[in-house]
Amino acid sequence: MRIHLKTLILIIILFLSGTVCSAFEPDPKDGFVPVDTLLYKTILLQDSILFDAFNSGDFEQFKRFFSDKLEIYQDNIGVRDYNQSVEAFLGLFQGNYKLTRKLLKETLEVYPVKDYGAIEIGQHTFCHVENGKSDCGTFKFIHLWENQNGDWKISRIITYNH
Repeated sequence: MRIHLKTLILIIILFLSGTVCSAFEPDPKDGFVPVDTLLYKTILLQDSILFDAFNSGDFEQFKRFFSDKLEIYQDNIGVRDYNQSVEAFLGLFQGNYKLTRKLLKETLEVYPVKDYGAIEIGQHTFCHVENGKSDCGTFKFIHLWENQNGDWKISRIITYNH
């Protein structure tokens, strides 16, 4: 509950202060103009918090973003439910190499889903060090975010182009 409250407070501060950080502003030159700018900023913030936890190795913070109805569809792995996904993520967090993720913000699109939440579409790059060199791959993703009374949870992930 404390994280949810922090997120809400941060969003309120960002919007009431009158100065919104440009990192949360969609850039029309990228070709996407959101139908709901507040929703776009909210999902971008949620994505940022989620992957800050991922990149820092904070498994408990990371997994709180997933609905217990989570399903992940990945072209090179198949389908995983919540329990399989959490187990796979835990193994990744406990692994010997550090994987980091960066959102390619210029690819981000956010669309409302009536009476449910939002669809986030974009591309992200994951990197790790292999044989002393940085090894990175850029992949496409779709996240289906469910708004549970102001607490945003991902219920579906589709990741492809691996």
